[in-house]
Amino acid sequence: MVSKVKRLLIGKPMKSTAIEDEKLGKLKALAILSSDALSSVAYGTEQILIVLMTLGFAALWYSIPISIAVLGLLTILVLSFRQTIFSYPQGGGAYIVAKDNLGVMSGLTAGGSLLVDYILTVAVSSSAGTDAITSAFPQLHEHRVLISLIMIVFLTLMNLRGVTESASVLALPVYMFVVAIFVLIICGTINYFLGDVQAAAPQFGATISNISLFLLLKAFSSGCSALTGVEAVSNAIPNFRHPAEKNAAATLIMMGAILGAMFIGISLLAYWYGIMPTEKETVVSQIAGATFGRGLIYYIIQGVTALILFLAANTAYSAFPLLAFMLAKDKFMPHMFMVRGDRLGFSNGIIMLGVLSALLIVAFHGDTENLIPLYAVGVFIPFTLSQLGMMVRWIKLKPSGWVVKLLINTIGMLTTLSITLIFIITKFSQVWMIFIFLPLVMRFFSRIHRHYQNTADELRINIATDKPAIKGSTMVIPIAGITRVVMYTISYAKSLTDNVVAVYVGFDEEEIRKLEAKWEEWDPGVRLIVLRSRYRSVMRPLMRFIDTVEWKTAETDHITILIPQFITKHWWQNILHNQTSLLIRAVLFKEKDIVIATVPYHLNR
Repeated sequence: MVSKVKRLLIGKPMKSTAIEDEKLGKLKALAILSSDALSSVAYGTEQILIVLMTLGFAALWYSIPISIAVLGLLTILVLSFRQTIFSYPQGGGAYIVAKDNLGVMSGLTAGGSLLVDYILTVAVSSSAGTDAITSAFPQLHEHRVLISLIMIVFLTLMNLRGVTESASVLALPVYMFVVAIFVLIICGTINYFLGDVQAAAPQFGATISNISLFLLLKAFSSGCSALTGVEAVSNAIPNFRHPAEKNAAATLIMMGAILGAMFIGISLLAYWYGIMPTEKETVVSQIAGATFGRGLIYYIIQGVTALILFLAANTAYSAFPLLAFMLAKDKFMPHMFMVRGDRLGFSNGIIMLGVLSALLIVAFHGDTENLIPLYAVGVFIPFTLSQLGMMVRWIKLKPSGWVVKLLINTIGMLTTLSITLIFIITKFSQVWMIFIFLPLVMRFFSRIHRHYQNTADELRINIATDKPAIKGSTMVIPIAGITRVVMYTISYAKSLTDNVVAVYVGFDEEEIRKLEAKWEEWDPGVRLIVLRSRYRSVMRPLMRFIDTVEWKTAETDHITILIPQFITKHWWQNILHNQTSLLIRAVLFKEKDIVIATVPYHLNR
C-alpha cells in the first residue's frame, strides 16, 4: 500500500543512466533557479517604502535613487557570479569558492549561511505568497498557516518527482508572472503619461528635515532583500545541460536583466502613483488596482504574484539539496544527503528542507516578515566571502585579464560587506540570532566531520599486515521454550558448527524442572543451560552468561547469539506477544562486539 502511494505521488523509479535527461536547458533553468530572485520584485520596493514611511509621505521620493543603487549592486553581483561560474564549473558557489581560497572555516560559514537562507527562503516565500492571496481574499487570512503548509507539501512532492518534471510544471507560472509584471509596468507607465493617475506623487527632490544617513542606509539594505537568490545559478551548475558553465552564465545574465527591469519598473510606478505600504494590501496589489481596477486583470496579476511568491521557494529546493550533497561529500553533513532517490534527485535534502521550513511557518504562525532581514543577512555573508575568495584567486593565479576581474570582485566584496554591516547595524534587533545560530551550525558541521574522521581511523586496516583471523564458532541460542521456531533455529545452527548451546532463563523452579525434563526427552543434540533469575530479569543473567562465554572462547571462537523469532502474519498481531527477542538484540548491539543474528519463522495464520 505504501509503495503504491509513493509511486502515485512521485512516479516510477528512474535508471541511473537517465541522469543526463534530468539536466536543464536555459529556459527551464531560468524558471527554476530564478524564481526566488524574480519573486523579490513583489516585496523589494515595499521593504524600501516601509522604512521611508516613518518620515512621512513626502520622503517616498527617496525610493527612486535607492532603487537605482540596488540596481547597481545587482549589476555588480551578476558580473561577479558570472566569473565564479567559469572559475568553478562544478558548482557549489560561495561554499566552494570560500573553502578553496579562504580556508575550510570560511567555506563552512558560507555554506552554513546558505543552508539557513534556503530554509528561510521557503518559509518567507510561502508566507509572502499567502499574503498575496489574502490581499485579494481577506476572508482567508485566518487560514494563512494551512495555505503555506499545503504549498510546501506541493513543492516538496514536485521536486521529489525530479528536476525536469518539476521544471516543466513550474516554468509556466514563472513566465506568466514575468509577462504580467511587464504588462503592469507598461500599462501603468502609459496611464501615468496620459494623466490617468488619480493620486499625486510626492515631490521629487523635496527636502526632508529629519532625514538621516542611517535611515537611508536602512531603506537601502531593506531594498537589497530583492537580491536574494541571485547566487542560485552559480550553486547549481551541475543541473545544467552541456556546456553547463556557458548555459549557466547565459541564464544568470537573463535573470539579472529581467529582475532589474521589473524592480525599477515597480519602484517607478509606486512613486508615480503615490503608493503607501499598508499591512492589509501589498504594493503590487495597490498598483494593479490603481492601473486596472478590481477586475479580471487585477485578479490575474494577484494570482500569478501569489504563484511566483510560492514558487520562489523552488529555487531553494534546487540549491539546498546540491549544497547539502557537497557538504556531505566533504564529510560535514550526514552521508544520507549524498544519496539520490528514485527520481535521481537528492531526496533526503528535499524532504529535510520541506520539514524545516514547515516548522518555521508553524513557529511564526505564518507571519515571517521579521525573518526577511535575517534571510537577507544569510545571503550577504556568503556573497561577501565568495567575492573575497575570488579576489584571492585572481591575486594567486594572475590569469589573462585578471586585473579587471579583480576589480569587479573587489567592488562586489566591498559593496556586499557594506550591505552586511548595514543590515547588522540598522536591524540588529531582528538579525542578532544569526550570531547564535550560525556558530551552532558550524559546531554541528565540526562534530559530524570529527565523527567521520574517528570512524575512518578506527575502521581503517593495513592491507599488507592485517588479515582475517581463522577461528571456530560458538553459537548461543536464547530460548523461551520448546517450539517449532527453536527447532528451526537449532537446525540452522548445527548446519554451521557443532559447538551450539541453548540458554533458558527461568523464574520459577517448577517451570524449569518441566522444561529440563521435556528437553531431555526431546534430545535435539544440543546442550541446555538453565539460568535462574530471582528478579524476573531476562537480560541480566543472559549478559553474565555471554560475558563468561566471551572470556573463555574469545581467542579461539567467534561468538554468535542466534535469536529465534516468529513473524506474525498481520502487523497488529505483534502487539499480542512479548518482544523479548527485540530487547535482546537491541541490548547486545549496544553492549557487545559479537555476532547477533535473527532466525525468522513466519506464521501462516
